[in-house]
Formats: sequence, C-alpha cells, structure tokens
Amino acid sequence: MGDSTSVIALLIVLYGLLFWWAFRTLPQESWQFVASVPRMKLSDGRWVGTNLTYYGAWTASAVVFAVAMAIVLMQSVAVALDAITLLAVVLLGLCVPASKILARLIEGKANTFTVGGASMLGLFLAPMIIDGINLVLNWTGKGALPAAAVLAALSVAYAFGEGTGRLACLSFGCCYGVPLQESGPRLSAWFQQYHIAFVGRTKKAAYEGDLEAVPLIPIQALTAVMSVGAGITGVWLFLQGHMAASFLSTIAITQLWRVASEYLRADFRGVGTLSWYQILSLLGVLYAFVLTFWLDTFPPSVPNMRLGLRDIWSPGIILALEALWLGIFFFTGRSRVTASTLTMRVLRDRI
Repeated sequence: MGDSTSVIALLIVLYGLLFWWAFRTLPQESWQFVASVPRMKLSDGRWVGTNLTYYGAWTASAVVFAVAMAIVLMQSVAVALDAITLLAVVLLGLCVPASKILARLIEGKANTFTVGGASMLGLFLAPMIIDGINLVLNWTGKGALPAAAVLAALSVAYAFGEGTGRLACLSFGCCYGVPLQESGPRLSAWFQQYHIAFVGRTKKAAYEGDLEAVPLIPIQALTAVMSVGAGITGVWLFLQGHMAASFLSTIAITQLWRVASEYLRADFRGVGTLSWYQILSLLGVLYAFVLTFWLDTFPPSVPNMRLGLRDIWSPGIILALEALWLGIFFFTGRSRVTASTLTMRVLRDRI
C-alpha cells in the first residue's frame, strides 16, 4: 500500500505542476517552433528553412514516458526485459506509421497524425501480438507474457501518453475546441475564465479555423486531465493486483471521453454525426469489455514498484528511450504545413 500511495501522490503532484504551467504557456506564439533548419538557399541569399515544432517534442516526450511507464509496470510483475523489448518494438513499429496512414484515410489529409486512432489499432492487435510473442518465448524456453498484466500496463501507458500528448496539440493549436460564443450559455459560463485562446497566425486554430485570439473551449486541457486521471486510476488498480479492472477502466474512461469530447471540437473530424474516431473508440470499449472475460484475473506475482524501477535507469534502457525520442521527434516534429525564411549575416562588431 505504501508504494502505491507514494506513486499516486507523486504522479498527481508532478502532473498538477506540469498542467498548471502548460495550459497557460503553450497556446502562446513562442511555444510553437523549437528551431528552423536551413534547407535550400534562394537566389537573393536567403534560406528556406524547415521548422521543427514543439508538437514533435511533446509527442516524443509523451511516447517515451508511455513506454517507460509500460516497462516499469510490466517489470513490477516480473516480466522479462527482453520480452518487453520485443513487444515494444512490434507495437511501435505498427502504431507509429499507422498514426499517419489512418489520419490520411479518415481525414483525407497527408500532413497530419492521429495518435488516438493508432492507439486503437494497437489495442485491437495487442492480444494477437501477445499470443505471437508467447509462441516465440515458449519455443525458446522462456516464460510467457501474462496477458492481463501486459494489457493493463499498455492501457495505463496509453492513458498517460494520450494525456501528455495533448500538450503537443496546445503548442501547435490543433484539435481545438468550439468558440465560447458558439457554445451555448451554460458552457460559455463554465469556461469564461478557464478557456484557451491561441496566439499566432501559424497556429492551426488560426490558419484553419480563423480563430486566432478567440476564446475556445479548452478541449486539449480537458482531455489531458481526463486521460492522466484515467492513467492514475489504472496505476492504482494495477498496483493492487486488479489487472482486468485496470485495463477496462483506463480504456473506458479515455475512449468514452473521446466520443463525448469530439462534440466540443471545432476542427474537422470527418463527415457525419459520428466520426470514424468516435466509432473506433466505441468499438475499443466494447472490445476491451469482451477481453476482460478472456483475461486471467490474478497477476503472475504481486506488483512491486521497486522491482519495476530497478532497470529503468540502466544505460541500455536510457539510450533506447533517447533514441526513441529522437525518432518520434523527427517523424512528427518536422512541420509540413509551415515554412520559414532565414537570413545569415556576420556581426562585424564582434570580429
């Protein structure tokens, strides 16, 4: 009980501080671009630059934190590190490219991503991937992955990744909410003080929705809080040994909120009253509910956070997480819808 209480308290404090800062800061213009890299020289001596975004930095940080969380939780129930590594490689290898492919299929846009859609694909495939890995592990004489604990750890990791990843949306101005003036008197009153207003013409809410400096429902902040809250609930249930409950609660909270929250968004989510993302979320909840009857109800061992944290600080894991961060950053952080013009000069007075 002591371990779980300390972990929950630490997560609440850290995320509380992070969100307090991020919700106020990231919508500002200065928090959209990390850097601009010269790419092509023009005839007048200027350069066309490729913009690197905070969207990519926050997305990479969210993915790395989610992977680290999954490693810690699975190792806390004595799942072998090589099995965790194989599972992570397969899931990331499928879900990362799917985030772009699904967005193109659903929204018809080539230069956007859907983390939620890719995560649902991972949920649907996870049991089959676990079974496939277990065949390999059994063939090599190693212990099988405990399905309930692994799925619970993955769902908790997803919830934290989704919540942290919403900070990427705040920095780029995407996934934006409905303007308060169009939200009805009750919603407008609720969010009159705690709304989001994006600054900068390169924010997506500005160039797509013409909503620069317009008070919006803070849907990114609400989703971040709901998702992290689901993750914290899932961690607590996991550490009590309630694996099926941890899995089902995190999926149900995040996906039912996804269905409801889309009605508070102003960006394009597809045609029809019910978007494909909402349909995927509803199917995900139903799928998770059915899976709970298949899962074993007892963990392979009592969760021990000290055991889970033992290897996360090893050089190999740290280097792998750093490499993963860089890969995700350059995959999602190279802006394809903005550009920059750079001028290079020598400061003669400093020679």
